Amino acid sequence: MKTLLELITIDTKKAFRESGYDEELAKVTLSNRPDLCEYQCNGAMAGAKQYKKAPFMIADDVAGYLKRSPCFESVDVVKPGFINLKLDPEFVASYLNAMASDGRLGVNEVEMPKTILIDYGGPNVAKPLHVGHLRSAIIGESIKRIARMKGNRVIGDIHLGDWGYQMGLIITELKKRKPELPYFDDQYEGEYPKEAPFTISELEEIYPTASAYAKEHEDYREEALHATYLLQNGHRGYTAIWNHIMAVSVADLKKNYRRLNVEFDLWKGEADAQKYIPDMVQMLKEKGYARYDEGALVVDVQEEGDNMEVPPCMILKSDGAALYDTTDLATLVEREKDYHPDEVIYVVDKRQELHFIQVFRCAKKTGIVPRKTELKFLGFGTMNGKDGKPFKTREGGVMRLENLIREINEEMYKKIMDNRTVAEEEAERTARIVGLAAIKYGDLSNQASKDYIFDVDRFTSFEGNTGPYILYTIVRIKSILNKYRESGGSLEGKQILAAGSVYEKALMLQVLKYNDVIDTVYEETAPHRLCAYIYDLANEFNKFYHETKILSEEDETRKSGYIALLVLTKEVLETCIGLLGFDAPERM
Repeated sequence: MKTLLELITIDTKKAFRESGYDEELAKVTLSNRPDLCEYQCNGAMAGAKQYKKAPFMIADDVAGYLKRSPCFESVDVVKPGFINLKLDPEFVASYLNAMASDGRLGVNEVEMPKTILIDYGGPNVAKPLHVGHLRSAIIGESIKRIARMKGNRVIGDIHLGDWGYQMGLIITELKKRKPELPYFDDQYEGEYPKEAPFTISELEEIYPTASAYAKEHEDYREEALHATYLLQNGHRGYTAIWNHIMAVSVADLKKNYRRLNVEFDLWKGEADAQKYIPDMVQMLKEKGYARYDEGALVVDVQEEGDNMEVPPCMILKSDGAALYDTTDLATLVEREKDYHPDEVIYVVDKRQELHFIQVFRCAKKTGIVPRKTELKFLGFGTMNGKDGKPFKTREGGVMRLENLIREINEEMYKKIMDNRTVAEEEAERTARIVGLAAIKYGDLSNQASKDYIFDVDRFTSFEGNTGPYILYTIVRIKSILNKYRESGGSLEGKQILAAGSVYEKALMLQVLKYNDVIDTVYEETAPHRLCAYIYDLANEFNKFYHETKILSEEDETRKSGYIALLVLTKEVLETCIGLLGFDAPERM
């Protein structure tokens, strides 16, 4: 179904056209003076010069036709030429009932669905997830869900850091500790053990130990580099160790991402792209895209009109080694071969923007991806502590993600138990649900590109612009609907009525913005706008709730209309939080 803004715009264009003016002037927006009107059109101002006429006269002409529209209760012209619009209550109720009867709540799928691949997550294997991994996972998951809702084929790829020097370090340290293992015997020809010779906890300790030791001991570092070389050239034993590292790490990563309600369709990594590098490098040489610069193979990506220097995209170092540029380009080769995406979105720390400018330009210039393929960099800011610096533990170290989740859950459990409204077991389960909402909403309510302060006290509050406040509103609606059912009422077949109060109409006006908001959030890749919408919606519902006797309303028809409005409000809120990646409990 058409969004409300589309319907209003159709009538406004018709009014401009029938008044003898260009319908392109008929842009309708939400009013910036809600005390005066709900929507406004300022097209008469823009048309004054074109038609050599006072804007007030143009607006007056248009208003005469607009007053015939069933959309509006009132159409007022305010000097110098504003057209102020208030929606007709019957029209609003009719539109909301159409939303309620539509399985998608009025949200249309895109006319031309795209294949969109989203690269988000990006953890390194053999290392625990820490708070630095939070934003990519949360933002990417929400973008994926929103794009899917609009009818696109969306593929989420975690793109693991699973190749390179870190693997050589782990192999070298493992050899130092357990030289008797068959992986290190070049004469061994039997089957390697199915079980890994380390646990995830041991693996997470091995890497930092090896990394620190290599910085102080050059011979150890050289051995690790050689182990990396052997692995990347097919060493049988080292490949078996790598497979163990991957199996143990991925199992642990899946467990931790599950806690965040984050799911990936692909668990590919840098290693998957390696086989595409030789042919890609050969192509870049043969077609004359690449040149040697002090022994390194590079592709120039500086473009005319650049305001800053964009260094060449480095394909191979002077020693022939591949780099991140190489791997990311080879990954695009693989993605084009396997999925032919119309769009690839990278959800990555904004400090990597230059790297992606180089990679994107190189990919387009050399034909690795077609010119029509959209490569989008969504750079996110830093998650900081109250001191304005990157979020740390109390001891000053990088906080593990599971510890952050546990801290939030414990804080939510304490607050829920202080209310003493649910049993202990239910409180623990509810705390996990509300804790996840606190984390995700706290992050997503900020524009992705901006740094923000992760304030545990504020994010876990049941008041203000927080996840718990949104969930508390949903639970409040559920409670009212449950009481209505318990009193013998049915939620089926109810019709929303024309608003009987300013509070009811304000809630209705907020609900009917839903499909316009979804379209905006999708087009702008902006989950923070969805957060802003549901916060406004929750506020309007709570005002309505405090000013209206819903269940004690004596007029059964009016009460039935309230219930229908509450059902739709709940469905909109629950759909929105689902797109943000969390759910609501039954009670709090």
